[in-house]
Amino acid sequence: MLRILTSKDAGRLLKRRAARLDEAEAVVRPILEDVRRRGDAAVLEYARRFDGFQGPSVRVPRRTLEAAARGLSREFRRALRTSEKNVAAFARMQLPQPKKVAPAPGLRLSQVVRPLDAAAAYIPSGRYPLPSTVVMTVVPARVAGVESILVCTPNPSPEILGAAHLLGATHVFQMGGAHAIAAFAYGTKTVPRADRIVGPGNIYVAAAKKLLAGEVGIDFIAGPSEILIIAAGGDPRVIAADMLAQAEHDGDASAILLTPSRRLADAVAREAERQLETLPTAATARAALKRNSAILVVSSLEEALDLTNRFAPEHLSIADASLLRHVRHAGSVFVGPWSPEAAGDYASGPNHVLPTSGAARLRGGLSAADFVKVISVQELSERALRGLAPSITALARAEGLEAHARSVEVRFTGKGGGRC
Repeated sequence: MLRILTSKDAGRLLKRRAARLDEAEAVVRPILEDVRRRGDAAVLEYARRFDGFQGPSVRVPRRTLEAAARGLSREFRRALRTSEKNVAAFARMQLPQPKKVAPAPGLRLSQVVRPLDAAAAYIPSGRYPLPSTVVMTVVPARVAGVESILVCTPNPSPEILGAAHLLGATHVFQMGGAHAIAAFAYGTKTVPRADRIVGPGNIYVAAAKKLLAGEVGIDFIAGPSEILIIAAGGDPRVIAADMLAQAEHDGDASAILLTPSRRLADAVAREAERQLETLPTAATARAALKRNSAILVVSSLEEALDLTNRFAPEHLSIADASLLRHVRHAGSVFVGPWSPEAAGDYASGPNHVLPTSGAARLRGGLSAADFVKVISVQELSERALRGLAPSITALARAEGLEAHARSVEVRFTGKGGGRC
């Protein structure tokens, strides 16, 4: 049964178990180096060893993708298009826009927005194949204007392959784990090099992304999935169902309820136990509830919000919008009884690739903005540069960079002939 704890247990409950990335890094480091040196030969070797791959090339042929798309049920296609529509709408809202400003006469400043040339999406397909992650990674990249959208998955389901094809992925590869991350980071004869790699994965994928950050752009290093729910009242069936929806991801997932009501805590704990009796994924959910989940009885909603901001959860569920102004750190917020986390996982629009393990203190979820560059542009007239010259030269000489100062002054000595 779900543990019911009190405020004095908050620190222990909310302290995440440290991900053993150091151990995973030791495992994946030689794999990354091997792929860098041997390219396709190493990728194929690891795909056969770890993914059970048996083909001659990890690239999935276009005819296979087309056949998978044709085989999708009408119901799945409709669901895919609904999800695509809403995710695309939200992604368009997220894109930075070209802008111009003139802070002084003759000083024209602007920004232009350019897409990445190539982006890669990692799609998990272990215990649960996740075609929804294809939507969440491919669609924002497409909205951003990325020309080459690469998808990899170690054990592709027909739904993953069909979704990738219908949503606009340019290449799909049957590979996973650290060797897939390395292939995208370094590029091989078969696998194009990516500018950024996004999408969730296991601890070895996370370790590979961490080690290769800088060599290639990444979204963030993800840990186990988590939800935190704040509720003073409500339907215990709904709250228990939301907790179980999170717990069934895997045994390391975390589902936490913060409530000032002991009566609600007891009712939710009983309801969770009742629902587990008929849940097909009960074994996984029970493990997550036992290891990492609990109901915490707090003194007030104010205390619940303080604990929430300390935890910075991946998913946060709150009863109504009045609490939103107090939320400083969360990956994605679900407001009200009709906004289950499952809506965000599949079809409402905001991205389900979200920061975990406290990373929500630093950034939000995957965004269309992750697939573009904002390039600054500046154009100065002679008048504008003359006005700025004293500031430029004073600052340059304070830093000991004499050539910087002279590069401004030479334009006004008559020897530079105007524009150099």
